[in-house]
Amino acid sequence: MTNIVASTPGRICLFGEHQDYLGLPVIAAAISRRMNIDAGRLNPDGAPPEVRLSLPDVHSEKRFLIDTFPLAYTNKRDYFRSAMNVLHRDGLRFSADIEGRVWGNIPINAGTSSSSALIVTWLNLLSQLADEPRQYTPAQLAEMGYVAEVLEFGEPGGMMDHYSTAIGGVIYLESKPVIRVESFPFSGADSGLGAFVLGDSGEPKDTIGVLRHVKYGMLDAMAKMQAYDPAFAFDAMLTEAVADYAHLLTPDELALVKGNLSDRDVLRQALTMFRSGTIDHVILGQLLTTHQTSLREAKRVSTPKIDRMIDAALQAGALGGKINGSGGGGCMFAYAPTNTEAVAEAIQQAGGKAYIIPVAEGTRVTHKTGTGS
Repeated sequence: MTNIVASTPGRICLFGEHQDYLGLPVIAAAISRRMNIDAGRLNPDGAPPEVRLSLPDVHSEKRFLIDTFPLAYTNKRDYFRSAMNVLHRDGLRFSADIEGRVWGNIPINAGTSSSSALIVTWLNLLSQLADEPRQYTPAQLAEMGYVAEVLEFGEPGGMMDHYSTAIGGVIYLESKPVIRVESFPFSGADSGLGAFVLGDSGEPKDTIGVLRHVKYGMLDAMAKMQAYDPAFAFDAMLTEAVADYAHLLTPDELALVKGNLSDRDVLRQALTMFRSGTIDHVILGQLLTTHQTSLREAKRVSTPKIDRMIDAALQAGALGGKINGSGGGGCMFAYAPTNTEAVAEAIQQAGGKAYIIPVAEGTRVTHKTGTGS
């Protein structure tokens, strides 16, 4: 049996944290920690076809029949079935058993897109194990991954995770008014960008609490400004214009508005740098730290432990750093094109698990001969 091995990276959000639901863009980077699935088709034996996957990292397995579509979901995040339903709606058929294993080294539930990487990997692999294999582009896999993870289950969430993991490298993503992606070929340790160091705090993310304050607080503030000034548009708002709306807002709302304006402008500076093709390491680090200041003080999504990890990384020679993901726990990362090992050690000493993470290529498929299971 010839097995297919599909692999997809996790991601970090460089700029634009908590900006996508405001209609603003993000800049994200794929990282060198990956999710992998190694599986193959077994010859039909007359019994209904099924999927059999071992998941040794979480001491589990997935096993389900694939003879009747749409497959019924057994839990709220039944991603193995949802991806197959998405592909089935696109015309792919599966008449043979699929058997294999799932493994990876992306921190789980820590803001590094392990679930999106899993879904994109599974979609990529299934497209090659279908009765009539089909070659999808990374962007198509990203779009289907978004449907399978978010829309199928009525979840909140944007498209950054799916596009950044599928395409790889560094991407700039606009989601409104239409999807638009720019890719920057900074991948690998020798790309001119240099390495980052990921630090897993081990603290569970407080996503619900964070969104209650940051997302809905900001949306309330924008609604007030829109009601006061029907011509209001946040993406075009000048920083000095905040004073015109200050009387409408609570202190928390005012802080969120100022923080989001800072984050928007920091992203625009970073985008200009990426488009130039030349990275000023010091300035990039400073922009990351400015973003972190807003996330810590205006949006209050950092934690004391993550703050200590970032401070330790900076003292060890990192040029900048920030919390990664929605916040309230999870991971941080530091930009360390030099002093990389020292920065990783400092993060460890501050209580985190450290991983050196060059920017990586996107989802990929290889073939090998053997059982793979």
